[in-house]
Amino acid sequence: MPKYDRYILSQLLVLFGFFSLVLVSVYWVNRAVILFDQLIADGQSAGVFVEFTALSLPNVIRLVLPMAAFVATVYATNRLASESELVVIQATGFSSWRMARPVLFFGLFVALLMAALVHVLVPTSRGQLAERQAEIANNITSRFLTEGRFLHPADGITFYIRQISPEGELRDVFLSDARNPGERTTYTATRAFLVRQETGPKLVMFDGAAQTLSAETERLFTTAFSDFSYDIGALITAREFAMTDIRHYPTPALFAPTPEILEITGRSPAEFTYEANLRIAQPFMALVAALIGFATLITGSFSRFGVWRQILVAVGLLIVVQVLETVAAGAARKDAALWPLVYVPILVGLAITAALLWYADRPFLFTRRRRVNGTAEAAA
Repeated sequence: MPKYDRYILSQLLVLFGFFSLVLVSVYWVNRAVILFDQLIADGQSAGVFVEFTALSLPNVIRLVLPMAAFVATVYATNRLASESELVVIQATGFSSWRMARPVLFFGLFVALLMAALVHVLVPTSRGQLAERQAEIANNITSRFLTEGRFLHPADGITFYIRQISPEGELRDVFLSDARNPGERTTYTATRAFLVRQETGPKLVMFDGAAQTLSAETERLFTTAFSDFSYDIGALITAREFAMTDIRHYPTPALFAPTPEILEITGRSPAEFTYEANLRIAQPFMALVAALIGFATLITGSFSRFGVWRQILVAVGLLIVVQVLETVAAGAARKDAALWPLVYVPILVGLAITAALLWYADRPFLFTRRRRVNGTAEAAA
């Protein structure tokens, strides 16, 4: 690889690593805060929190990489322009197409990373995350062992624990069972334990009372007890994990979904075709973002005020490409025959890049025309 390509590519990779780390950290922290509130509030351990945040990381990286590639390219190109390095390179006879070659290599490198994410890591991590969420949803103990909150683990059931001791003793327990429309039973106990047995988990309460209110007679029956066992295993029906999300499936399965998969997900074949082609097209969005950022900035001439106008134009062009992607997605999801529309934003982005590089080699094209027209008018 020539020295110029190595020099530009090294700067792009260093900046890409820096901006990726910053953006991933910001996205991940926001996601981690939400997960922390949900999991800790449900009585989960810190290990479960770390596991969930780790499984959500590949999808966060997938979202961040195209943005990091664009920011790194714009920052590096702006620095090269402000330090007149691009002017020196152009003076040696390098065309805009030749100058864009290391950016092309950089974009392809990021696209390979994106391909590994969208085809392997993201579907696998999403599937494992959904499976772990289903396991936790079936974990009755985690639903009950939350102090200071009124819980509703099942329809008609209200459960409250004032405090949980380090030894696992439940203090000041309140349990209301209104599953039977004809009566409501309320259990209160000064202390209780959650005991696992072969027939299922049991809530063993001590020194309490059971109050049953009959809806027909409107009479209240109160029974005091020294110990009482309540079957909580029958409260929640265990749910089997099923890959109901289309994004959990590998790419080959998306191209040829079976009738069983279509029934489980409830999605149409057009949506599967769209998702499969989207995974192929997504990595190239990083390439398009890098090329547009570079090509837009080199169209501007040297200015002491910087190239902020070109940066705004580059951002606007990326927004246009993103809008095209949204429109194409809406059409491709409805009709399987329209799957080529998924690649239209990529082609439009590459066409914009080609037009900008062509214009960068002819910076005075429109200026000369204005001068010629002005001279002709003055002579007349």
